[in-house]
Amino acid sequence: MALPINIEDLLNRRKIESNRIEFKKGWNPTDIYRSIGAFANDFDNLGGGYILVGVEEANGVAQRPVTGINPEAVDGIMKQMVGFNNLIEPYYMPRTSVEEIDGKTILVIWIPAGVNRPYAVPNDVLAKVKKPVYCVRDGSSSIVAKGEVLDELRDMANRVPFDERPNPNIKLTDISMALLRDYLAKVDSRLEKVLFTQPLEQTLEQMDLMDGPSENRMVKNVAAMMFCEHPERIFRYTQVDIVIFPEGRINDPNNFSETTIYGSVPQLIQGALTYLKNNIIREYVKKQKNVPESIRFFNYPIQALEEAIVNALYHRDYQQYEPVEISVEPDGIHILSIPGPDRSISQAVIDKGERMISRRYRNRRLGDFLKELDLTEGRSTGIPTIQEELKKNGSPRATVETNSERSFINVFIPVHKGCGKRVVLNAPINATVNATVNASVNVPVNVPVNVPVNVPVNVPVSTPITLIKTQERIMKLLKGKGSLTFEEMAKELKVTRKTIQRNIAKLKSMGLIERVGEDKNGYWKLNI
Repeated sequence: MALPINIEDLLNRRKIESNRIEFKKGWNPTDIYRSIGAFANDFDNLGGGYILVGVEEANGVAQRPVTGINPEAVDGIMKQMVGFNNLIEPYYMPRTSVEEIDGKTILVIWIPAGVNRPYAVPNDVLAKVKKPVYCVRDGSSSIVAKGEVLDELRDMANRVPFDERPNPNIKLTDISMALLRDYLAKVDSRLEKVLFTQPLEQTLEQMDLMDGPSENRMVKNVAAMMFCEHPERIFRYTQVDIVIFPEGRINDPNNFSETTIYGSVPQLIQGALTYLKNNIIREYVKKQKNVPESIRFFNYPIQALEEAIVNALYHRDYQQYEPVEISVEPDGIHILSIPGPDRSISQAVIDKGERMISRRYRNRRLGDFLKELDLTEGRSTGIPTIQEELKKNGSPRATVETNSERSFINVFIPVHKGCGKRVVLNAPINATVNATVNASVNVPVNVPVNVPVNVPVNVPVSTPITLIKTQERIMKLLKGKGSLTFEEMAKELKVTRKTIQRNIAKLKSMGLIERVGEDKNGYWKLNI
């Protein structure tokens, strides 16, 4: 089977933590099956792991070119694995993929975190008398669990993360082939090439996105989070609400504007960031006396907002019917999600607003997908990254707020001190607005609005995020080609004519494009 991740990312330990990858020079079933048991038990809720057989390592780094294994030995190894898998209690079957790297054959064993843990494996699968043991990962090694670790591992049997659970309410028709293809293309998975030539169920099985008995296979929750255009129909209030209070929530609570964004989790992240980029974020220029260079800064560094938004959607509880809320006020941006941090994180650490390390993740598999899309590192680096980006921008530090019940978490990103005392929305595309920094600087400046010409501003609330991406592509195409017909745009973008018509209607209503000529011989062009 094809892997849901690019093989080079595994060899170079990109996107996946190093302690989730093992390199083995040759086929050693005793050591390998201890690691299979440890990855399947996933004691630290990291998402399982990968074993690459035929790859030698030095100090944790894969040696290139790879050693490889004898291609003629692969069938024998596969047959052995069938027997060894039956020795795991309860039964567990890792996924395998034969890959060609550096002109050599290697075997990749993918071990997703099991839903029926804990799993016991024989201490030595080759021994005549097989003693079952429970293994866990300790850094980059697999060890036998004992004492309190073993007790806690057994206690995890009933704690399958929500995103890994099968859901009878998710239908195959809920899964968007377009979103699935987009993901597989971005991570450079070989599954993209066979996506439209095999049943969807087969692709989901290969990605470990289905579970349940053979007569009643069900789609896992994470599949809908990632690849459903309307997950809010399955997990209510899976959305991002952006509320802007120009004068502040307390000073003028009735003066506000509100936008709601829908879509899959990656679409929610991109949609929220696009909205903030287009409407809120701007660059300021402060001229210095007797110095030719000006000081440039943003009211909010986009990287800090991205980290906060990703964390909110990654760690929220999709069983609770509460949206992620982003509130923009004169003093800063609040990003609120439900519930709060895990209780394993002390209040003192939260108050400090730095690295918050938790061993229990609500959505461990969702985190894997976001890591593969380079949206998160998953190493408890979210808050430190936010603080570092604010520091580089010259902004005050972010603060993290929760309550004793840990029923919410609110990350506050303060505005740069040189940006005035009122929320000012960005002007239309290609416009320049006049702005004055606060009294301590007291220098009027011209602030170019950093909005790309191909991105619509002030997108209506009812516009799905899936349309916004297509609209961007249409406008970019028109900008490059000058003028095109429906058929030409559909062919260029590899979408249906109906998709083009639907998006053209939206762009026309925004005044961004116009029709030239008669219906039969006419064409569309940019109107900006």
